[in-house]
Amino acid sequence: MTAMTSEGLIDWAGPILGGALTTVQIAVLAYAIGLLLGLLGAGAKLSPWAPLRSLATAYSTLIRAVPELLLIILLYYAGAQALDSLLAYLGMAGAVQITGFATAVGVLAFVQGAYMTEVFRGAILAIPRGQLEAADAFGFSRWARFHRIVLQGMLPNALPGMSNLWLILIKDTALISVIGFNELFFTIQQAAASSRAYFLFYAAAGVIYLLITLSSTALFTRLERYVRRGQPTEA
Repeated sequence: MTAMTSEGLIDWAGPILGGALTTVQIAVLAYAIGLLLGLLGAGAKLSPWAPLRSLATAYSTLIRAVPELLLIILLYYAGAQALDSLLAYLGMAGAVQITGFATAVGVLAFVQGAYMTEVFRGAILAIPRGQLEAADAFGFSRWARFHRIVLQGMLPNALPGMSNLWLILIKDTALISVIGFNELFFTIQQAAASSRAYFLFYAAAGVIYLLITLSSTALFTRLERYVRRGQPTEA
């Protein structure tokens, strides 16, 4: 029995590693898009224009209130129909098919953007007001003000939250298994069902997620140490 289990694990090693790579690809793309959405959302929530603030508040509130699993199912099963209807209304023929990969990246990025909005908003508000006023007094352009003052000032405060969101994102990729996409967790489910070695394969999945988490934590720790260089440390 042990030999058969070991052979099954070896046979599934390639697909499992491929699923792990796909999981990381989904997470990286979703995280990158989420960062952009978060910056835009934070800027909108801090905007002096009330309609823009209301729109950003509605986005971050509604998305954080709806479970990611529900969003994945809605986009995958209803998103294509909605796009088909829109194209038909515009007089453009052709069926739209949303792939599992696009669904995963799109939904997770949208969710990440909502949480990133609050992380960045809090980090920007933590920047000493005098630094921003000094940039305005020296006539900095909006880009120079953002790049040299806002970005550098908010990163030390934002990185802990960004690290947590990345680790949550890695775990949330397992939700994509409900639409049958071959990421890590779905592949593990197939391997466990075919071999009936449930403990072995789910334990292997746990180890892989743990390795990704530990390496990510180490990377964020080094990054935080870098952005905090020159700052006083607590004794």
